Amino acid sequence: MEEKEIIAYKSKDGQIVDTQTAAETGCEDCEPIYYDNSPEALEVIRHSTAHLMAQAIKQLYPDAKFFVGPVVDEGFYYDFRVDEKIGDSDLKRIEKTMQKLAGKKQDIERYCISKSEAEEKFAGDDLKREVMKKIEDDRLCIYRQGDFEDLCRGPHVPNTKYLRNFKLTRVAGAYLGGDEKNEMLTRIYGIAFADKESLKEYLKMIEEAKKRDHRKLGAELGLFMFDEEAGAGLPFWMPKGARLRSKIEQILWRAHRRRGYEPVRGPEILKAQMWHTSGHYACYGENMYLTEIDGQEYGLKPMNCIGHILIYKKEIHSYKELPLKYFEYGVVHRHEQSGVLHGLLRVREFTQDDAHIFCTPEQIKPVVIDVLEFVDRVMKIFGFEYEMEISTKPEKAIGDDAIWESATKALKEALDENGFEYGIDEGGGAFYGPKIDIKITDALKRKWQCGTIQVDFNLPERFEMEYVDEDNERKRPVMIHRAILGSFERFIAILTEHFAGEFPMFIAPTQVIFVPIADDHKAYAKELAAELAEFDIDTEIYDRNESLAKRVRTAEKQKVPMIAIIGDEEVSSRKVAVRDRRKREQYTLDAEEFIKLIKEQTSEVRI
Repeated sequence: MEEKEIIAYKSKDGQIVDTQTAAETGCEDCEPIYYDNSPEALEVIRHSTAHLMAQAIKQLYPDAKFFVGPVVDEGFYYDFRVDEKIGDSDLKRIEKTMQKLAGKKQDIERYCISKSEAEEKFAGDDLKREVMKKIEDDRLCIYRQGDFEDLCRGPHVPNTKYLRNFKLTRVAGAYLGGDEKNEMLTRIYGIAFADKESLKEYLKMIEEAKKRDHRKLGAELGLFMFDEEAGAGLPFWMPKGARLRSKIEQILWRAHRRRGYEPVRGPEILKAQMWHTSGHYACYGENMYLTEIDGQEYGLKPMNCIGHILIYKKEIHSYKELPLKYFEYGVVHRHEQSGVLHGLLRVREFTQDDAHIFCTPEQIKPVVIDVLEFVDRVMKIFGFEYEMEISTKPEKAIGDDAIWESATKALKEALDENGFEYGIDEGGGAFYGPKIDIKITDALKRKWQCGTIQVDFNLPERFEMEYVDEDNERKRPVMIHRAILGSFERFIAILTEHFAGEFPMFIAPTQVIFVPIADDHKAYAKELAAELAEFDIDTEIYDRNESLAKRVRTAEKQKVPMIAIIGDEEVSSRKVAVRDRRKREQYTLDAEEFIKLIKEQTSEVRI
């Protein structure tokens, strides 16, 4: 196989087409897409590998019927129905069949028919009929390889010979069309690359990710828990997790106050009429928890916006007060489907580091720049690299196009004028305004959506918000929604995996574990622990009736920054034998030097 074979083309408008389509349409001036690991090539390779997987499944399970098989961030998947139960142990058999089929080097051919012909062709396939319901075009395309074919818009590689470096990663369940009222289908996820080395590197990363899984580490380190009897997606913070979270909250609290933000707090439940006025009821109602009190409908807040709006409206504000910055660690509730709940990354109750800035239209750019500087400082203290993306008007939205264009333009100008690079996510905005999404990169090079900055002209209009300008006239303020971490739950999940549970000293839930060798050494350990407690430094003393070796091993498993061994020599000379996990060193310090070192390493991180 030649190194630079063309597997698809990219047209001037950015559309990717397969080689067959390009040949039929005379795709002049199209940019070739080569068989490599570029994002465009991987999209085509992975889409095609999904069809190869479906072909193998059909061969092994002739009764299988297929729904959709798209490319996703983590590779690809296919949803299908099958009479037999398929588990992870079946993946190797499917993979072997895929390899055999790929080895036949079958051409992948495309042909198109009318929608009525397609409906007749797939008359006995209810899943295909569900797919066709979502297609508005009257001309549908089918891709065929060997004896397998499926409805698909493509594009695909020209031949199965390009599909050699893949791995099926897991089996899951998925509701038909993502609706939990529908039947549960089988979903198989997979990954594919253009070369073996990239696949090996990815699989190595997956193994490392399993070790770092925040759900596994959260249980081992005693950070948080879930209780299915209490309710799915509702996290409980255990003492160590609460200490970790509190340290992050305090750092961020002080940073907000230094930047002129005022703390506020709104109720967690409001009359439904408020959510009708805001547009949440119409655009977000299916994600809300609603109840009735005294014959009136109420809704648990899915966002903190309304509370801050009502606080703003309590007084008349002059243009001289703007920008006015409110912030709140706001607890919100969202009805996430059970199939998407995932540790702390996707929960039904979470706390946002939320803020709303009310400003004049002329202040949008400087306010956005100020927030971006804040974001940069926060990301740097945790060692995260990040990128930005502007998300534009979604299909479900409030407000007219002119308002949306004005808000989107303001975001772009703020970034452009300050030399920031960014991508565009068409249709990815909030229902009330466009936004800048902050995506961080962790230690495993995975990207996570965290912070967001949203410009909103709509809610001020809907709630008739005002300020008095320099001519003593009433004007509408602009509302900027802003979260830097996104939510404490999600951010701590990402932090846990990023650091593999080895949190930096300044946020570690336990910063020092003292291990007294014998009972005679406990008093000295308690003395040091009490002195450190005066400086808000969290310590534990491991004095259980266990061997020294076992207590040290247990302390090591807790991944604390420092373990201090206390024996006769340490007590008599007022020293501490330190095991520094972050430096991977062992050394001895005087008690005063030890306390000074811990204080320095836990001193306030200024943002």
